[in-house]
Order: sequence, then C-alpha cells, then structure tokens
Amino acid sequence: MKPLTGVRIIEFDGLGPVTFAGMVLADLGAEVLRLTRADGASAFGDVGGAVLHRGRSAVPVDLKSPDDRAVVLDLIARADAVIEGFRPGVMERLGLGPDVCAAANPRLVFGRVTGWGQTGPLADTVGHDINYIALTGALHAMGEPDRPPRPPLNLVGDYGAGAMLLVTGVLAAIIEARQTGQGRVVDAAMTDGTSLLSSLFHALSASGLWSAERGTNLLDGSAPFYRCYACADGRFVAVGALEPRFYAALLHGLGIDPAEAPQFPPSGWPALHARFGDVFGTRSRDDWAAHFDGTEACVTPVLTFAEAASHPHNVSRSTLVGDPVQPSPAPRFDNTVIAPQPGTALDLSSAVARWT
Repeated sequence: MKPLTGVRIIEFDGLGPVTFAGMVLADLGAEVLRLTRADGASAFGDVGGAVLHRGRSAVPVDLKSPDDRAVVLDLIARADAVIEGFRPGVMERLGLGPDVCAAANPRLVFGRVTGWGQTGPLADTVGHDINYIALTGALHAMGEPDRPPRPPLNLVGDYGAGAMLLVTGVLAAIIEARQTGQGRVVDAAMTDGTSLLSSLFHALSASGLWSAERGTNLLDGSAPFYRCYACADGRFVAVGALEPRFYAALLHGLGIDPAEAPQFPPSGWPALHARFGDVFGTRSRDDWAAHFDGTEACVTPVLTFAEAASHPHNVSRSTLVGDPVQPSPAPRFDNTVIAPQPGTALDLSSAVARWT
C-alpha cells in the first residue's frame, strides 16, 4: 500500500506545475483522474506525456457541455481534492469554481497554482517561470557577474515553487478536512513559493552576508571552492568544498600547498579561480572523478541526463528507470522504491462507475 492510497484527486489537465503535481500525487498512491479535452488531446501534446502523465487515468470531457459538467461535478463530490492551473476566473466561468464545488462537497480541497496568485495587480497577467522568479529577486542572483542572469531551467518557479508547494498545501488541507469536515482553497503562487525558497538568502542579506552584486557571494559561483570547472576533455566537475576540512581535502587532491591558498578572505578568490582552473584543465572529467573518489573534497562529475541514468549510484537506487528513462517516484518510504506506473485511458462514465 502506498502512502496516499484512498485519496482521490481530480486534475484539470494543463501545463507546467499542475501536471507535475498530479504526477507526484499519483506516484504516492492517490487515485488521480486527469480530465482532458473532449478530443483526448493533452495540453502537453505528446511531449513528455509518457513520463509526466504517468500513474493516472486520462478522462476526456467537454467542459462547455452542461451534461459533462454535471458529471464532473458528481466526481468532484466524491473527491478529496481538485487541482487546476488555469488563470484566475477560468474555473468560475466554466461553472466549476470553488464555491460551486464546495456546495457539492464541503470537505473538498480546491488547489490552484498560478504564477502570480489569485489576487494582486498581476493576477491576470500572462507569464512564465522566468518572469515569476525575476519578480522575486531570485533570478537576479543567478549567473555570471558580467552577463545577464541565467534561468535555472524551470525547476525553481514551475516545479519547486509551484508544483511542490501546491502538493504540500493540498495534502495539509486534506489532513485538516478529515479532522474538521471543512475544505479549503489552496492558492499556490509561484512568486510566493520562489520567495519562500529564497528564505536563506533573505536571511543572509539581512545579516549583511549577501550582496546584490552577482558573482560576489559564497553560493553563487564566485567562491573558488563552490563552482564548476572545465576539464581537459571539455567536460566539467562540480566542486562543493565549503567546510574547512573539505577544502583541505580539495587542496590535497589538487596538489596545492594550503599556505599558498587560504580559503578566505574573498579578495583572494579570483586568483584561486584561475589556479584551480589551470589544474582542473590538465585532466579529463572522469580522471578527476576517479582521483577524488572516496575523499572529502566534494568533487563530482557534471553529468548529462543520459549519463546520470547509468551512474552506479543512481543505478543502485533505481533512481532513473524504464523506457523511456524517467525518475522513480520520490521520496521513498521504508527504503522501498515505488515503480512508476503508466498512464491509462478512461471514459467519463467509467470514471463515475469507478468512484461510485
């Protein structure tokens, strides 16, 4: 039995965070019905569908049809939660807003994920991950000091700040609803979530330990002992030797006298960048990985997604499995790997019968 066995979720098919949230909830055992367009088309199309749509049933519906809306409302009356990622007001215009759904099911948790949130001057404005993390200050802190900020894929806004905090809010509200009999609306805004994920940097800034000048801080790639280096074969290693003893192990592995390379003050970092770069440039990535293997220098190879699937550690934990290759559900419970399950197709009448 999985942790969320018995939990029922209605997912309104969409892009980005709501799709990822539906996948995570299904991975953990919730029964998720993913409501798609009447023609069966997905907002994602065929891109990523085999992975991102895994573990739940795709149910085609016509939300402009009064009959289909009535059936969907019947399903909602039997669900623990709804998750949707439309712009504010769309669900209300479809006749399936939180008030209507709560009237049918007072215990329902209504999870909403957007970039700007349900309220505020930008609530109705279009945008994407890069825009949301830009407005929070997070994007400004990323990248090289003499170049424009570089977005960290869409891992921060869409998935960390959006999907994962939607999942957290929905599960918290389900626990509360089971105790009180009363559901809630969960407003997961990527701007709010990104700000929350940035808590450490707000704390460091308030303490005078973080500069707004990109490329001058401990964790933004300016420290020579916390950054990536190019190797002789054009590939890279990642160095994370923050603590003094780890830094000492790094210097030992590079053959550098500690007296010639003090870790602080930061004024000495540019010279150390150059020196470390010269040394790492003398050998291949995999040579350096083997050289530092088993040490405390915190040096690892920077792998491609394809290489990551065959790394011995990931193989031993079944971190990436299947065809197409995809991540196993996480976290694991009692050290048990939950195998990812494929998505299935289901018609609306069968979905109702299943939940009757």
